Amino acid sequence: MIQFLKRDHSRQDNKSLYLGIQLFAVVLVLSGCMKVGPDYQLVEPAAPEAWHTELEKGLISGSMDPAMLAQWWTVLEDPQLSDLEERAVKGNLDLKDAGARINEARAMRGISQASLFPTVDAKGGAGKSRSSESSGTGNEKDHYAIGFDAGWEVDIFGGVQRSVEAAQANLEATREDLNGVLVSLLAEVALNYVELRTFQARLETTEADIKALQESYEINFSRNQSGLISELSVQESLRILESARSKIPALEIGLETTKNRLAVLLGESPGSLHKELSRRMPIPVLPVSMVVGIPAETLRHRPDVRYAERKLAAQTARIGVATADLYPKFHLIGTLGLESISAGDLFQASSRVWGIGPTASWRIFDGGAIRQNIQVQNARQEQALIHYEATVLRALEEIENGLLAYAKEQLRRESIAKASTAAERAEQLARDQYQAGLVTFNNVIDAQRALLLLRDEFAQSNGAVTANLVRLYKAFGGGWEPVSDKGQTVM
Repeated sequence: MIQFLKRDHSRQDNKSLYLGIQLFAVVLVLSGCMKVGPDYQLVEPAAPEAWHTELEKGLISGSMDPAMLAQWWTVLEDPQLSDLEERAVKGNLDLKDAGARINEARAMRGISQASLFPTVDAKGGAGKSRSSESSGTGNEKDHYAIGFDAGWEVDIFGGVQRSVEAAQANLEATREDLNGVLVSLLAEVALNYVELRTFQARLETTEADIKALQESYEINFSRNQSGLISELSVQESLRILESARSKIPALEIGLETTKNRLAVLLGESPGSLHKELSRRMPIPVLPVSMVVGIPAETLRHRPDVRYAERKLAAQTARIGVATADLYPKFHLIGTLGLESISAGDLFQASSRVWGIGPTASWRIFDGGAIRQNIQVQNARQEQALIHYEATVLRALEEIENGLLAYAKEQLRRESIAKASTAAERAEQLARDQYQAGLVTFNNVIDAQRALLLLRDEFAQSNGAVTANLVRLYKAFGGGWEPVSDKGQTVM
């Protein structure tokens, strides 16, 4: 069909075609160099040169290793924790949902990119018609047609290109959202695992205390039977024994609840992890040291800061999309096909039809709606910038609080350990003096109560120190690596 056009056009038709091609070339050049609206300038987080919190208790300043930061839980050297983290990445439903949102954003970007290209519709039809005998001949005739319709909005002012920029930035923001989900997930798995081991340590401590208190009660009961002490001492020892036993149900509830939470984080049914987590293991031990990166470097790695920055970029591009509506829109439309009143003549050269030409439209009055929309997009960009700055401040706050909590809890644990040692000695002295008749049993009770509280507090502080390390790695944005946009999924 194209050959027919080349062979049979008149000279005048050729001049018109050449003029159209020249106009088309000019439009292409213009569409490649004009984009209305502001060009996005990458913003950098306003970060201090150094952290306000003093680095102590194993915290040292330096450049953080990205590979280590991506798998920070390995520094705790707990194979079971590492296994749970890997299973969570594969099975967690929130992470899968975030992956599906990335696929959605990628498809939305594809829709925006498709607007840069022409649309082509194929058509075909066959029909029969009869005119009225009263107003015409009353004859019947056939009509056959096949062909293509093409249309293209020439993006002279860059509105479509700006929409592609917005869609691309939104895709990147969605990916950072997934990174944020990943960071939170890995931290939550570790925090619940540490809580699990803390409950087990507290149970073990409480059970050991109950055993010692049981022995003390039995001794007092025997001495009372022998008439050496009054019943008051027996009842006091029973009271402190049962008070210790009353802690067991609450600790067991916490332990079971934590196991169920871990199962859900892994995308499994509650109860599925009880067997493999039933064995009591110690709380993961802290590493000797931890490198703390400079503030600016740390902020750039945090997914929430990166997400806010990409949202700002997307909104900046949308200003250009709105601004492009102020200008004319140009379309190139064309048809190419065959029409005939006889099916046998449809594919003859004489049946060819074609048409090509530019069209333009320009909204010259809309009551100011376009300019108001531009103001809307500018206001949204301002909001996005404020949100970005607020995100940076919250990130700095979280990191500073994490550094402080990590160091100070270690100091607290050291004091509790010293107090526990002193309480053990005091309890033994009170017991010896009571048996020698030098003090009343109240002195023993007071010493035992203080010792029980300090032992439980020490187990909790042990877990809190490791939990604060986990929170600190989360604050640093640990648990993810940059992912290429190649491929269909992110999981």
